[in-house]
Amino acid sequence: MMVGDVAGSGSLKDRAGSRRLGRAAGRAALIALAALAVLPGNGHAASRRGDRELESRLRQHIEILASDEFGGREPGTDGEAATLRYLGKQWFDIGLVSGTNDPGHEWFAPVSLVAREPASSSAQFVRGARGKPIEPAEILVLTSGKRAMVRSAPLLFVGRGDMGELTRNELAGRVAVLLDSASEAVADSELASGDGTGGEGADEGQGATSQRQSALLAMGAAAVLTVLDGERTIEGIEARRLRSGYALSEDSVGGDLEAFISPESMDALLAGTGTTLAGLVAQAGRDDFRPLALDIEATLEATTRARTIHTHNLIGKLPGRHPEAGAVLFLAHWDHFGTCAEAPAEDTVCNGAIDNASGVAALTEIARRLAKGSQLDRDVYFLSTSAEELGLLGAHAFAENPPLPLDQIVAAFNIDSNAIAPRGTPFAIVGRGMTGLDEAIATVAKKEGFRLRDDDEANEYVRRQDGWALLQHDIPAVMVTTAYGEIERIRAFFEGDYHRPSDDATRKLELGGEVEDIKLLTALGRWFADLRRTPQAPGE
Repeated sequence: MMVGDVAGSGSLKDRAGSRRLGRAAGRAALIALAALAVLPGNGHAASRRGDRELESRLRQHIEILASDEFGGREPGTDGEAATLRYLGKQWFDIGLVSGTNDPGHEWFAPVSLVAREPASSSAQFVRGARGKPIEPAEILVLTSGKRAMVRSAPLLFVGRGDMGELTRNELAGRVAVLLDSASEAVADSELASGDGTGGEGADEGQGATSQRQSALLAMGAAAVLTVLDGERTIEGIEARRLRSGYALSEDSVGGDLEAFISPESMDALLAGTGTTLAGLVAQAGRDDFRPLALDIEATLEATTRARTIHTHNLIGKLPGRHPEAGAVLFLAHWDHFGTCAEAPAEDTVCNGAIDNASGVAALTEIARRLAKGSQLDRDVYFLSTSAEELGLLGAHAFAENPPLPLDQIVAAFNIDSNAIAPRGTPFAIVGRGMTGLDEAIATVAKKEGFRLRDDDEANEYVRRQDGWALLQHDIPAVMVTTAYGEIERIRAFFEGDYHRPSDDATRKLELGGEVEDIKLLTALGRWFADLRRTPQAPGE
């Protein structure tokens, strides 16, 4: 220290006395503040202030992520780059570190997608030994590969496609003719029992039909021809395939061939064979039904165009004291549909404010809360997935190339579309009964003063969120949220603004329930990261 500095600041003795007086004043101020804190109503006032501040941060995140500047957050676009820059900075500033555990790809784990689009479709049938070729007016032939073809394959009517009624010898080299209405009925039954089908936005019956098509092809069928005798149409299937033909690039695709035909075209095809579509449907409903060979041969061909999309999952981590003891995972998908409408519509961008800027906002604020507390025992990972809207593909990519062994994830909590419910709405578990987490969740909810529904109604939507992809890889994953606490509210969203340009930040955002989601999920994070509370994975 220079002489001038000492002279200008008084003697050392004077300054020491000042410091003692300052410390005494500081202690007095702390005592006064403590006294104020215990006055009636002050704790609640502080809590309300904290909730308002949290709501303000949530609203800011949502408004930024759901702005037109982010272009609807479509994977592989400038909107993705803007989204990941924003989230990456937030997480870094909070104090997270990269969770990819890959020095070559810190923070951003690459996900390669292949978008496949039908290119050509042709079908020709011959009825009888010397029949004239018939080209139905309403038929669509599709393949997941680049090109697939079958030539002069006989048709075999398999009704509902029940595997117990079929043998490999019967199917080998034949085109299996399947009724779509039966699959729709199965899909309705599965949805009613909480075992829903398909990914987000799946058409009714699509999942059940796809399962039967896959099973028939696996048993040796050359192709599957589905008769659209229910509610689905050729146009609807074609439109769906145009928007949902996505897969991870490493997923192998073969020359599978599937075709769809209208009931009118099927009836025209059957003319002269001694049966009708109505007759086939009646036979399929009989208890003694057996597959029926039709006097028709088919030549089917389809080709596909493909393009590669390079996108990313964002993975952050809050290191724990004992990373060898496993980890807790929080996740929310960042992606949406980009431009989803055409002129002359005034609004053409699907901004995805609720789905799922709200979920990513909650994920970020949970990270902030956990980072402010004392260091936890276990690592806590924060995952923001890409391509959820395209079939939960980012979650599958995470599980297929994880930053840690999957069996070390003791609990995973997905967050999706949670700016819906008001404060005080009960919580529901999407995935209730499917993991070993339920008992601990109920304990923590009670401890935190939150109501938790004790039914499985929310499982109606279990397959429509990233947690389902993780469950397929044996990761215990659930959604714990007020958004599904009163099921009619989420149903109204799905029937209204969901996947439309109107889901933007100009609409009223209900953040009261989201604040409570964050509080309970933060408490769950601390519980499952605590080796005293959860010494091993639930269910072990």
